[in-house]
Amino acid sequence: MRTASCLLALTAGTICLPAALTLPEPHQPAFRAQTIDAEISIGYGLAIADVDGDGKEDILLADKSEIVWYRNPSWTKHRMTGALTERDHVCIAARDIDNDGMAEVAVGAEWNPGDTVNSGAVFYLRAPADRTQLWEPIQLPHEPTVHRMHWVLDHNERHYLAVLPLHGRGNRNGEGEGVRVMGYRRPPDPKGVWETFILNDAFHLTHNFDAVRWDSPDLGEELLIAGKEGSHILGWEDEHWKTVQVTTNAVGEVRSGKLPSGRRFIASIEPMHGNQVVVNTASTTFTGILSWTDHRVVLDESLIQGHALATGDLLGVGWDQVVAGWRGSGRPGDKVGIKLYVPLHKRGWEWKEHALIDDNTMACEDLKLADLNQDGKLDIIACGRATKNVVIYWNETPKVAQP
Repeated sequence: MRTASCLLALTAGTICLPAALTLPEPHQPAFRAQTIDAEISIGYGLAIADVDGDGKEDILLADKSEIVWYRNPSWTKHRMTGALTERDHVCIAARDIDNDGMAEVAVGAEWNPGDTVNSGAVFYLRAPADRTQLWEPIQLPHEPTVHRMHWVLDHNERHYLAVLPLHGRGNRNGEGEGVRVMGYRRPPDPKGVWETFILNDAFHLTHNFDAVRWDSPDLGEELLIAGKEGSHILGWEDEHWKTVQVTTNAVGEVRSGKLPSGRRFIASIEPMHGNQVVVNTASTTFTGILSWTDHRVVLDESLIQGHALATGDLLGVGWDQVVAGWRGSGRPGDKVGIKLYVPLHKRGWEWKEHALIDDNTMACEDLKLADLNQDGKLDIIACGRATKNVVIYWNETPKVAQP
Protein backbone atom coordinates (compact mmCIF):
# COMPACT_ATOMS: atom_id res chain seq x y z
CA MET A 1 0.00 0.00 0.00
CA ARG A 2 2.86 2.39 0.77
CA THR A 3 4.31 1.89 -2.72
CA ALA A 4 0.94 2.56 -4.33
CA SER A 5 0.49 5.67 -2.19
CA CYS A 6 3.92 6.91 -3.23
CA LEU A 7 3.10 6.39 -6.90
CA LEU A 8 -0.17 8.27 -6.50
CA ALA A 9 1.55 11.12 -4.68
CA LEU A 10 4.27 11.37 -7.31
CA THR A 11 1.64 11.43 -10.04
CA ALA A 12 -0.04 14.31 -8.23
CA GLY A 13 3.26 16.18 -8.12
CA THR A 14 3.93 15.71 -4.41
CA ILE A 15 7.26 14.51 -3.02
CA CYS A 16 6.92 11.14 -1.30
CA LEU A 17 9.42 10.41 1.46
CA PRO A 18 10.01 6.71 2.25
CA ALA A 19 8.98 6.00 5.83
CA ALA A 20 12.36 4.44 6.62
CA LEU A 21 14.02 7.79 5.90
CA THR A 22 11.65 10.07 7.81
CA LEU A 23 12.50 11.38 11.27
CA PRO A 24 10.24 12.34 14.17
CA GLU A 25 10.43 15.98 15.18
CA PRO A 26 12.84 16.26 18.15
CA HIS A 27 11.86 17.40 21.62
CA GLN A 28 11.47 21.13 22.20
CA PRO A 29 14.63 22.96 23.26
CA ALA A 30 15.01 25.20 26.30
CA PHE A 31 17.26 28.25 26.11
CA ARG A 32 17.78 30.89 28.81
CA ALA A 33 18.96 34.30 27.63
CA GLN A 34 21.65 36.14 29.59
CA THR A 35 22.65 39.61 28.42
CA ILE A 36 26.34 40.14 29.16
CA ASP A 37 26.56 43.56 27.50
CA ALA A 38 23.70 45.92 26.70
CA GLU A 39 25.77 48.90 25.58
CA ILE A 40 27.74 47.93 22.48
CA SER A 41 27.84 50.22 19.44
CA ILE A 42 27.25 47.81 16.54
CA GLY A 43 28.86 44.45 17.27
CA TYR A 44 30.15 43.54 13.83
CA GLY A 45 31.68 40.16 14.66
CA LEU A 46 32.19 37.54 17.36
CA ALA A 47 34.89 34.96 18.04
CA ILE A 48 35.01 32.23 20.67
CA ALA A 49 38.38 31.15 22.10
CA ASP A 50 40.30 30.74 25.35
CA VAL A 51 41.97 34.13 25.68
CA ASP A 52 43.71 33.74 29.05
CA GLY A 53 44.60 30.03 29.10
CA ASP A 54 42.33 28.99 31.97
CA GLY A 55 40.71 26.18 29.98
CA LYS A 56 37.43 28.06 29.46
CA GLU A 57 36.30 29.57 26.17
CA ASP A 58 35.82 33.33 26.26
CA ILE A 59 33.85 35.67 24.00
CA LEU A 60 35.58 38.24 21.78
CA LEU A 61 33.81 41.09 19.98
CA ALA A 62 34.79 43.42 17.17
CA ASP A 63 32.73 46.48 17.99
CA LYS A 64 32.56 49.68 15.95
CA SER A 65 35.43 51.48 17.72
CA GLU A 66 36.97 48.94 20.08
CA ILE A 67 37.97 45.30 20.38
CA VAL A 68 36.93 43.62 23.63
CA TRP A 69 36.74 40.24 25.30
CA TYR A 70 34.45 38.88 28.01
CA ARG A 71 36.01 36.52 30.54
CA ASN A 72 34.28 33.22 31.25
CA PRO A 73 32.43 32.72 33.64
CA SER A 74 32.06 36.22 35.15
CA TRP A 75 31.80 37.82 31.68
CA THR A 76 33.85 40.76 32.86
CA LYS A 77 34.56 42.98 29.86
CA HIS A 78 38.20 43.76 29.00
CA ARG A 79 39.21 46.29 26.37
CA MET A 80 41.90 45.06 23.99
CA THR A 81 42.09 48.14 21.73
CA GLY A 82 40.40 51.41 21.06
CA ALA A 83 39.65 52.56 17.53
CA LEU A 84 42.34 51.17 15.23
CA THR A 85 41.21 53.14 12.17
CA GLU A 86 39.07 56.17 11.39
CA ARG A 87 36.25 53.98 10.11
CA ASP A 88 34.66 50.98 11.82
CA HIS A 89 36.18 47.67 12.82
CA VAL A 90 34.41 44.86 10.94
CA CYS A 91 35.67 41.36 11.82
CA ILE A 92 37.75 39.31 14.25
CA ALA A 93 39.50 35.93 14.30
CA ALA A 94 40.77 34.17 17.43
CA ARG A 95 42.46 30.78 17.75
CA ASP A 96 45.37 29.16 19.57
CA ILE A 97 47.82 28.76 16.67
CA ASP A 98 50.98 27.99 18.66
CA ASN A 99 49.61 25.45 21.17
CA ASP A 100 50.28 27.55 24.28
CA GLY A 101 46.64 27.32 25.36
CA MET A 102 45.90 30.99 24.64
CA ALA A 103 44.32 32.53 21.56
CA GLU A 104 46.03 34.64 18.95
CA VAL A 105 43.84 37.44 17.65
CA ALA A 106 43.53 39.33 14.36
CA VAL A 107 41.00 41.97 13.36
CA GLY A 108 39.77 43.72 10.23
CA ALA A 109 38.94 47.42 10.15
CA GLU A 110 38.50 50.62 8.08
CA TRP A 111 35.17 49.26 6.87
CA ASN A 112 33.82 51.15 3.86
CA PRO A 113 32.17 48.91 1.25
CA GLY A 114 31.66 51.89 -1.06
CA ASP A 115 35.42 52.45 -1.39
CA THR A 116 36.89 49.53 -3.33
CA VAL A 117 40.32 51.16 -3.68
CA ASN A 118 41.51 52.66 -0.39
CA SER A 119 39.40 51.07 2.36
CA GLY A 120 40.25 48.12 4.59
CA ALA A 121 42.84 47.25 7.21
CA VAL A 122 44.21 44.09 8.84
CA PHE A 123 45.83 43.99 12.28
CA TYR A 124 47.46 41.30 14.38
CA LEU A 125 47.04 42.01 18.10
CA ARG A 126 50.07 41.12 20.20
CA ALA A 127 49.04 40.11 23.70
CA PRO A 128 50.53 41.71 26.82
CA ALA A 129 51.70 39.55 29.73
CA ASP A 130 48.43 40.45 31.45
CA ARG A 131 45.82 39.79 28.80
CA THR A 132 43.25 41.97 30.55
CA GLN A 133 45.32 45.02 29.54
CA LEU A 134 45.54 46.72 26.14
CA TRP A 135 47.00 44.67 23.27
CA GLU A 136 49.50 45.99 20.73
CA PRO A 137 48.13 46.33 17.17
CA ILE A 138 50.50 45.37 14.35
CA GLN A 139 49.26 46.50 10.95
CA LEU A 140 49.56 44.08 8.02
CA PRO A 141 49.16 44.49 4.24
CA HIS A 142 45.57 44.36 3.05
CA GLU A 143 43.12 44.46 0.19
CA PRO A 144 40.22 46.95 0.04
CA THR A 145 36.88 46.13 1.73
CA VAL A 146 38.28 43.58 4.21
CA HIS A 147 35.17 41.86 5.57
CA ARG A 148 35.73 38.40 7.17
CA MET A 149 38.67 36.39 8.52
CA HIS A 150 39.55 33.03 10.09
CA TRP A 151 42.68 31.32 11.36
CA VAL A 152 42.94 28.15 9.24
CA LEU A 153 44.93 24.92 9.74
CA ASP A 154 46.54 23.88 6.45
CA HIS A 155 47.62 20.50 5.03
CA ASN A 156 51.02 20.85 6.74
CA GLU A 157 49.38 21.39 10.16
CA ARG A 158 50.42 25.05 10.08
CA HIS A 159 48.05 27.93 10.69
CA TYR A 160 47.53 30.89 8.45
CA LEU A 161 45.14 33.83 8.59
CA ALA A 162 42.61 33.80 5.73
CA VAL A 163 41.08 37.19 4.93
CA LEU A 164 38.07 37.68 2.66
CA PRO A 165 37.21 41.11 1.20
CA LEU A 166 33.68 41.88 0.09
CA HIS A 167 34.69 43.32 -3.29
CA GLY A 168 37.51 43.08 -5.78
CA ARG A 169 39.78 46.08 -6.14
CA GLY A 170 38.05 48.86 -8.09
CA ASN A 171 34.69 47.04 -8.30
CA ARG A 172 31.44 48.87 -8.96
CA ASN A 173 28.11 47.20 -8.17
CA GLY A 174 29.83 43.84 -7.67
CA GLU A 175 31.36 43.88 -11.14
CA GLY A 176 34.98 44.00 -12.24
CA GLU A 177 38.14 42.52 -10.82
CA GLY A 178 37.72 39.43 -8.65
CA VAL A 179 38.08 39.38 -4.87
CA ARG A 180 41.58 38.52 -3.68
CA VAL A 181 41.24 35.90 -0.94
CA MET A 182 44.43 36.49 1.05
CA GLY A 183 46.52 34.26 3.31
CA TYR A 184 48.97 35.47 5.97
CA ARG A 185 51.58 33.45 7.89
CA ARG A 186 52.84 34.81 11.18
CA PRO A 187 56.65 35.04 11.49
CA PRO A 188 58.44 34.21 14.78
CA ASP A 189 58.45 37.94 15.52
CA PRO A 190 54.96 39.27 14.71
CA LYS A 191 56.53 42.65 13.91
CA GLY A 192 58.59 41.00 11.18
CA VAL A 193 57.60 40.39 7.58
CA TRP A 194 54.49 38.23 7.21
CA GLU A 195 54.35 35.85 4.26
CA THR A 196 51.27 36.69 2.19
CA PHE A 197 49.71 34.74 -0.66
CA ILE A 198 46.58 34.79 -2.82
CA LEU A 199 44.30 31.77 -2.54
CA ASN A 200 41.84 32.88 -5.22
CA ASP A 201 40.99 36.00 -7.21
CA ALA A 202 37.88 35.07 -9.20
CA PHE A 203 34.85 35.63 -6.93
CA HIS A 204 32.59 38.66 -6.45
CA LEU A 205 30.51 39.93 -3.51
CA THR A 206 32.04 37.37 -1.15
CA HIS A 207 30.15 38.03 2.06
CA ASN A 208 31.29 35.25 4.40
CA PHE A 209 33.18 31.96 4.67
CA ASP A 210 34.01 29.14 7.06
CA ALA A 211 36.98 26.85 7.65
CA VAL A 212 35.88 23.21 7.27
CA ARG A 213 37.31 19.69 7.11
CA TRP A 214 35.79 18.90 3.74
CA ASP A 215 37.56 15.93 2.17
CA SER A 216 40.57 14.06 3.54
CA PRO A 217 42.05 15.12 6.89
CA ASP A 218 45.39 15.14 5.06
CA LEU A 219 44.23 18.20 3.12
CA GLY A 220 43.76 20.26 6.27
CA GLU A 221 40.93 22.75 6.60
CA GLU A 222 39.43 24.15 3.44
CA LEU A 223 37.40 27.30 2.91
CA LEU A 224 33.66 27.22 2.24
CA ILE A 225 33.01 30.60 0.61
CA ALA A 226 29.68 32.38 0.05
CA GLY A 227 29.36 34.89 -2.76
CA LYS A 228 27.56 36.22 -5.78
CA GLU A 229 28.47 33.14 -7.85
CA GLY A 230 27.19 30.69 -5.22
CA SER A 231 29.21 28.72 -2.68
CA HIS A 232 32.61 27.20 -3.38
CA ILE A 233 35.14 24.98 -1.64
CA LEU A 234 38.65 26.39 -1.83
CA GLY A 235 41.55 24.17 -0.77
CA TRP A 236 45.10 23.05 -1.45
CA GLU A 237 45.32 20.11 -3.84
CA ASP A 238 48.02 18.88 -6.24
CA GLU A 239 50.36 21.69 -5.19
CA HIS A 240 47.97 24.53 -5.98
CA TRP A 241 44.83 26.23 -4.67
CA LYS A 242 41.77 24.64 -6.24
CA THR A 243 38.12 25.70 -6.18
CA VAL A 244 35.01 23.57 -6.65
CA GLN A 245 31.57 25.13 -6.98
CA VAL A 246 28.98 23.42 -4.80
CA THR A 247 25.88 25.63 -5.07
CA THR A 248 24.85 28.17 -7.69
CA ASN A 249 22.47 30.71 -6.14
CA ALA A 250 23.90 33.96 -4.75
CA VAL A 251 24.76 33.37 -1.08
CA GLY A 252 25.36 35.67 1.89
CA GLU A 253 26.08 33.23 4.73
CA VAL A 254 27.20 29.61 4.49
CA ARG A 255 27.99 26.72 6.86
CA SER A 256 28.20 22.94 6.54
CA GLY A 257 26.67 20.31 8.79
CA LYS A 258 26.10 16.58 9.26
CA LEU A 259 22.85 14.74 8.50
CA PRO A 260 21.47 11.63 10.27
CA SER A 261 22.60 9.63 7.24
CA GLY A 262 26.17 10.76 7.91
CA ARG A 263 26.22 12.84 4.75
CA ARG A 264 27.09 16.50 4.69
CA PHE A 265 24.68 19.35 4.04
CA ILE A 266 25.30 22.99 3.17
CA ALA A 267 23.19 25.62 4.92
CA SER A 268 22.98 29.14 3.56
CA ILE A 269 21.18 32.44 3.74
CA GLU A 270 20.24 33.56 0.25
CA PRO A 271 20.87 36.05 -1.22
CA MET A 272 23.27 38.37 0.62
CA HIS A 273 21.32 39.97 3.50
CA GLY A 274 18.49 37.81 2.22
CA ASN A 275 15.21 36.34 3.41
CA GLN A 276 15.76 32.64 2.69
CA VAL A 277 17.30 29.92 4.85
CA VAL A 278 18.31 27.12 2.48
CA VAL A 279 19.81 23.63 2.75
CA ASN A 280 21.50 21.83 -0.13
CA THR A 281 22.36 18.14 0.07
CA ALA A 282 24.59 16.13 -2.25
CA SER A 283 23.54 13.33 -4.55
CA THR A 284 25.71 11.14 -6.75
CA THR A 285 25.20 11.49 -10.50
CA PHE A 286 25.40 8.62 -12.98
CA THR A 287 29.03 9.58 -13.63
CA GLY A 288 29.88 9.30 -9.93
CA ILE A 289 30.24 13.05 -9.40
CA LEU A 290 28.60 14.71 -6.39
CA SER A 291 25.89 17.19 -7.30
CA TRP A 292 24.74 19.77 -4.75
CA THR A 293 21.96 21.31 -6.84
CA ASP A 294 19.49 18.41 -7.08
CA HIS A 295 18.16 18.73 -3.53
CA ARG A 296 17.67 22.36 -2.52
CA VAL A 297 15.24 22.85 0.37
CA VAL A 298 14.01 26.30 1.42
CA LEU A 299 13.52 26.19 5.20
CA ASP A 300 12.26 29.75 5.64
CA GLU A 301 11.51 32.80 3.50
CA SER A 302 10.60 35.26 6.23
CA LEU A 303 13.97 36.61 7.38
CA ILE A 304 14.52 40.35 7.12
CA GLN A 305 18.20 40.89 6.38
CA GLY A 306 19.44 37.45 7.39
CA HIS A 307 22.99 37.95 8.62
CA ALA A 308 24.05 35.09 10.91
CA LEU A 309 24.17 31.32 10.50
CA ALA A 310 25.51 28.29 12.36
CA THR A 311 25.16 24.51 12.37
CA GLY A 312 25.59 22.08 15.23
CA ASP A 313 23.87 19.46 17.36
CA LEU A 314 22.19 21.64 19.97
CA LEU A 315 19.54 19.03 20.79
CA GLY A 316 21.90 16.12 21.44
CA VAL A 317 20.29 13.91 18.79
CA GLY A 318 23.48 12.90 16.97
CA TRP A 319 23.14 15.15 13.92
CA ASP A 320 23.19 18.85 13.21
CA GLN A 321 20.52 21.50 13.23
CA VAL A 322 20.59 24.98 11.63
CA VAL A 323 20.49 28.26 13.57
CA ALA A 324 19.79 31.49 11.68
CA GLY A 325 19.64 35.09 12.87
CA TRP A 326 18.39 38.23 11.18
CA ARG A 327 18.91 41.89 11.98
CA GLY A 328 15.87 43.56 10.40
CA SER A 329 15.61 46.66 8.27
CA GLY A 330 14.83 49.19 10.97
CA ARG A 331 11.33 49.79 9.63
CA PRO A 332 8.56 50.07 12.25
CA GLY A 333 6.98 46.69 12.88
CA ASP A 334 9.89 44.63 11.54
CA LYS A 335 10.83 41.95 14.03
CA VAL A 336 14.32 40.53 14.61
CA GLY A 337 15.51 37.31 16.19
CA ILE A 338 17.00 33.83 15.97
CA LYS A 339 15.40 30.56 14.82
CA LEU A 340 16.31 26.86 15.03
CA TYR A 341 15.54 24.42 12.19
CA VAL A 342 15.63 20.60 12.28
CA PRO A 343 15.72 17.89 9.59
CA LEU A 344 12.73 15.55 9.32
CA HIS A 345 14.43 13.32 6.76
CA LYS A 346 17.66 11.38 7.14
CA ARG A 347 18.99 12.67 3.82
CA GLY A 348 17.95 16.25 4.52
CA TRP A 349 15.11 16.44 2.00
CA GLU A 350 12.62 17.86 4.50
CA TRP A 351 13.16 20.41 7.30
CA LYS A 352 11.03 22.29 9.79
CA GLU A 353 11.26 25.51 11.73
CA HIS A 354 11.51 23.99 15.20
CA ALA A 355 11.89 26.84 17.67
CA LEU A 356 12.06 30.62 17.97
CA ILE A 357 15.13 31.14 20.13
CA ASP A 358 14.88 34.92 20.27
CA ASP A 359 11.72 36.92 19.63
CA ASN A 360 12.54 40.52 18.77
CA THR A 361 15.31 41.26 21.30
CA MET A 362 18.35 40.40 19.11
CA ALA A 363 18.95 42.26 15.83
CA CYS A 364 21.42 39.56 14.97
CA GLU A 365 24.61 40.71 13.28
CA ASP A 366 26.61 37.59 14.14
CA LEU A 367 26.23 34.39 16.16
CA LYS A 368 28.41 31.48 17.25
CA LEU A 369 27.88 28.09 18.90
CA ALA A 370 30.05 26.91 21.79
CA ASP A 371 29.76 24.88 24.99
CA LEU A 372 30.64 27.75 27.32
CA ASN A 373 29.87 26.01 30.62
CA GLN A 374 31.25 22.61 29.56
CA ASP A 375 28.01 20.74 30.23
CA GLY A 376 28.11 18.90 26.91
CA LYS A 377 25.51 21.13 25.22
CA LEU A 378 26.11 23.85 22.65
CA ASP A 379 25.07 27.34 23.68
CA ILE A 380 24.29 30.21 21.30
CA ILE A 381 26.21 33.48 21.51
CA ALA A 382 24.89 36.44 19.51
CA CYS A 383 25.49 40.15 19.08
CA GLY A 384 22.93 42.69 17.90
CA ARG A 385 23.36 45.75 15.70
CA ALA A 386 20.23 47.81 16.38
CA THR A 387 19.64 46.16 19.77
CA LYS A 388 23.26 46.90 20.85
CA ASN A 389 23.63 43.75 22.93
CA VAL A 390 25.69 40.62 23.44
CA VAL A 391 23.61 37.69 24.68
CA ILE A 392 24.35 34.10 25.68
CA TYR A 393 21.45 31.73 25.12
CA TRP A 394 22.23 28.98 27.61
CA ASN A 395 21.18 25.57 26.34
CA GLU A 396 19.12 24.04 29.15
CA THR A 397 17.43 21.46 26.95
CA PRO A 398 16.92 18.24 28.94
CA LYS A 399 18.85 15.28 27.64
CA VAL A 400 16.34 12.90 26.12
CA ALA A 401 17.07 9.34 25.01
CA GLN A 402 16.72 9.13 21.25
CA PRO A 403 14.96 6.22 19.52
